[in-house]
Amino acid sequence: MLRWSVAPHFEVVDLGKVTFEEAEIRQMEAVEERADGGEVDRVFLAEFEPVLTVGRGSSLGAYESLDMPVVEVSRGGKATFHGPGQLVAYPVLGLEGAAQDLHAYLHVLEEVLIHTLGELGLEGVRDERNTGCWVHGRKVASIGVAVKKWVTYHGLALNVSTDLNWFHQFDPCGLLSTDMTNLETELGHTPEMARVKEAIVGQLERCFRPNSKT
Repeated sequence: MLRWSVAPHFEVVDLGKVTFEEAEIRQMEAVEERADGGEVDRVFLAEFEPVLTVGRGSSLGAYESLDMPVVEVSRGGKATFHGPGQLVAYPVLGLEGAAQDLHAYLHVLEEVLIHTLGELGLEGVRDERNTGCWVHGRKVASIGVAVKKWVTYHGLALNVSTDLNWFHQFDPCGLLSTDMTNLETELGHTPEMARVKEAIVGQLERCFRPNSKT
């Protein structure tokens, strides 16, 4: 298995419930540190207050009338909702050598989600037309990434118990609102957020730092 990052240290930073702006500051500080030769890879976990982030694939002006904060971000992809009941994971990894392949990186993030769902009792799948993770034909997780000097930032958002009514206000990632789902709906019960965090961090380490000691 390809070793994606050679940083000697890996740190999980659980920000808890925060605003997107607070998390963005922490994330970008870590990106700058890693890009300047820092030896620590990090993954930031967070649960945001309601916000719509608009990536490079959409125009900010199309969403400014919505009844929620709207923020333009540097990641790829279109418009994505973040809010309570959703787990966001932002890996800040330094990619080197053969790992400097964004398509492969996105593919492995999908693998992280698929295996995370497997741990929780669901069969997650890819959709060749849309990046992310799907269950029973509906999208349960979104992915949007960026890199600076081959240090990754932004990442993935997994709907755990997210209120799906938020998605009725816009076209989530260019899809219909009815295309979205959450773990609570698919499992028939609400999984503990701590368990979901444990699973996703474990899969990030398994996929990106095989055989490493953190």
